[in-house]
Amino acid sequence: MPALRLSPASTGELYDLIRTRRDVTRGELGQLTGLSRTAVSARVAALAAHGLVDEREQAPSTGGRPASFVSFNADAGVVLSAAVGRSRVRLAVCDLAGDMLAVGDIDQEPGCRPDDLMPLVTTRLDALLRESGRRDDAVFGVGLSLPGSIDGDRGASLDSPIMTGWDGVPLAPYFRDLTAAPVVIDNDANAIALAERRGEGPLIDDLLVVKASTGLGAGIIAGGALLRGAAHAAGEFGHNKTAAAAGAPCRCGDTGCLEAIAGGWALVAAMRAQGRDIGHLRDVVDLANAGDAEARRLIRDSGRHVGEVLAAAVNLLNPAVLVVAGDMVGAYDIFVAGMRASLYGNATALATRTLQVVRSTYGDRAGVIGSAAMVLDRVLSPSAIDALLSRPAG
Repeated sequence: MPALRLSPASTGELYDLIRTRRDVTRGELGQLTGLSRTAVSARVAALAAHGLVDEREQAPSTGGRPASFVSFNADAGVVLSAAVGRSRVRLAVCDLAGDMLAVGDIDQEPGCRPDDLMPLVTTRLDALLRESGRRDDAVFGVGLSLPGSIDGDRGASLDSPIMTGWDGVPLAPYFRDLTAAPVVIDNDANAIALAERRGEGPLIDDLLVVKASTGLGAGIIAGGALLRGAAHAAGEFGHNKTAAAAGAPCRCGDTGCLEAIAGGWALVAAMRAQGRDIGHLRDVVDLANAGDAEARRLIRDSGRHVGEVLAAAVNLLNPAVLVVAGDMVGAYDIFVAGMRASLYGNATALATRTLQVVRSTYGDRAGVIGSAAMVLDRVLSPSAIDALLSRPAG
């Protein structure tokens, strides 16, 4: 195996290799980094002193001294995760591998503002932390995802028609009484994209996630990197103009947006206009699955309109996989039947030749798993680990 020649690789860079591979010998670490045996041993010892890695002997196959395996220690700490939606918040405590140790939900009324909801979020996370049996000082970070564009520098919603009263409100201060660990905030579709990239198989480097729920948004992984855009507005395709929505008012204040005819809120409004007692897109999905003809038509047409707009994105980005996530996954076959017809009819044959269209791997857990993934990528990055190791081991 050729060396990557990162020399002199920092301890954080070495840890990143161990985290990626889970189990690796010291010899392999030397080959991958070009570091000497002594340098590898010193870095591994520093990681072990902070509990970040474990070592165990590998039984020799042909006699001689057994090799020492260095293993990523997922139990060295936890991250707290919250995926905030219009009517529900999903919460979790996850280990450093992103596996959920405790999970819970908060149902809230639409229109709930930060001062109403965030204290409930932190109280519930505190309870889940204790349920998981972990100490407060084991918290490495908090991951929080929201619909709409996010101001990463301020840690606040930038533009979310769904979350009234949230724009411009810094959210990290709500966690100060719970933990001093960093709080990482991002868009919900971006979080889902990070979760789906990992999936249950090899990493996917070119991925397009469509979150079809109350609103419409996309998460984009291109060349292995999450694309946020210059104003953190990448993926807001729900407000693309489409001829099918000409003149239709959108909740963003404009007219002609895709969401005005294909977003979950628009489907709910259409059913209510017919005198149906509908409170959420999930109700429309339930009716469709029960055979309601109008609910099935609305969801199929939503998929068709989404596919027409997404065709340009597929041509531009050429993803390997297109993942459908959000509440619409509950009626996946109906929605995707409409989407496939218009997507493949409008995108180029080359861009769709090997394109896989699949449902979310994690279903309604995708947001909270993705929120954990985005904070883990930050707090376990090489620079973050180097900073951690510069402090005395606890």
